[in-house]
Amino acid sequence: MIRFSLLILFLCPSILSGQVRLSKLVVKYKEKYELKGDILVLDTLIMLDSSSIILSKLNTENFIHAKVAIFNRGSMIEGKGVHGIPGRNGKPDVTAQSPFTNGGAGNPGINGTHGGKGSNLFFYVSELIFKGPVIIDVSGGDAGDGGVGGGGGGGGRGVHPCVGGNGGQGGSGGLGGNGGNAGNVTFVSLRIQEIRSALGGNIVIRNYGGSLGLGGLGGTLGFAGLSTQGNPKMDGKPGRKGVKGKDGIQGNTGSINFQEK
Repeated sequence: MIRFSLLILFLCPSILSGQVRLSKLVVKYKEKYELKGDILVLDTLIMLDSSSIILSKLNTENFIHAKVAIFNRGSMIEGKGVHGIPGRNGKPDVTAQSPFTNGGAGNPGINGTHGGKGSNLFFYVSELIFKGPVIIDVSGGDAGDGGVGGGGGGGGRGVHPCVGGNGGQGGSGGLGGNGGNAGNVTFVSLRIQEIRSALGGNIVIRNYGGSLGLGGLGGTLGFAGLSTQGNPKMDGKPGRKGVKGKDGIQGNTGSINFQEK
């Protein structure tokens, strides 16, 4: 058993390092090829129309090594961060049923979650051939909005000689999540000048920071319990509106780097 394990380690080092080694990879029309490891090594990469390579979400850094890369129209290398999840709304409190009883406060909204970080891509290439533009998307994920606070409960009615109950306070809104930071794209090649010239035309890079999450609105105030005698002085006081949750922070833009091989 020990000899067999050592044989696997000797013959399959690429499995352990997360490296995928292929002579030629053709990503077909509208096909999505998911990178299983963090390193893809190829002699030839051909991406047909509307095809995609999905970078590994398990690794913050992904590497593509290709001697020749051929891109057709609408091809994409996608490493966008995951979107955050909106927070749930807080539950409102119920109106007091007993006379001259104050309404309860609404529950606060749940915070939105943060957007995920975009992948860092290192692209080693010797020759690039464009039959259409390629999009590299390593933008940060958008954050989730905070949940709305629950409304305060209404106060119970006033019955002589007691005044009506006060309305409950609305729950505070949940915090908005932070947008995810974008990943960085680094090109390593002998033809850096050609790659620079292709930016914005045959190479479109999306490296925007994720949008911030908006803070949830505060819950509505609970209404005052009114006197059954029709005397405003015997009415309770309305509650306060809940406080709006704070907005999150916009994610940072990624960088584009060039290294002469």
